[in-house]
Amino acid sequence: MLNNDLLHSARHCVLCWLATVDEHGQPNVSPKEIWAVWDDQHLVIAHIASPTSVRNIAKRAKVCVSFIDVFVQKGFKVLGEARLVPKGHAEFSTWAAPLLPMAGERFPLQAVVVVRATAVEPIVAPSYRLYPQETTEASQVEAAMKTYGVMQSGTTGST
Repeated sequence: MLNNDLLHSARHCVLCWLATVDEHGQPNVSPKEIWAVWDDQHLVIAHIASPTSVRNIAKRAKVCVSFIDVFVQKGFKVLGEARLVPKGHAEFSTWAAPLLPMAGERFPLQAVVVVRATAVEPIVAPSYRLYPQETTEASQVEAAMKTYGVMQSGTTGST
């Protein structure tokens, strides 16, 4: 389910967004910078300071994790069921393994949110669908770099 295209895309995304819902149906979206694709069925997300997400997952396991490369303007939405593996649990070190090097000493992991994917959908900027003849990944990157004032590495100025 979590195929090579998704894995490639995930490697180019700094953040993902974890969407949960509370017991009253109120949605919550929380950015997460320490996360990884675990295998072809699971994502792992560090719980560092996410009390609302954790509380919501305890009530309702269904979640949505989205990530997008802001330059290419493509990404994925992963629907699934989440469970919390707290620090001290027998499985914690296994699930936390890809997250710990990213967190380092600076961000102590309280738990790992393990998301088992049930569905995956691509996220694509409307330009790709509305103007397929003229929209390419290269043209999207060029436009985004101009919009965000970013320069290619190797040029003068800040990046």
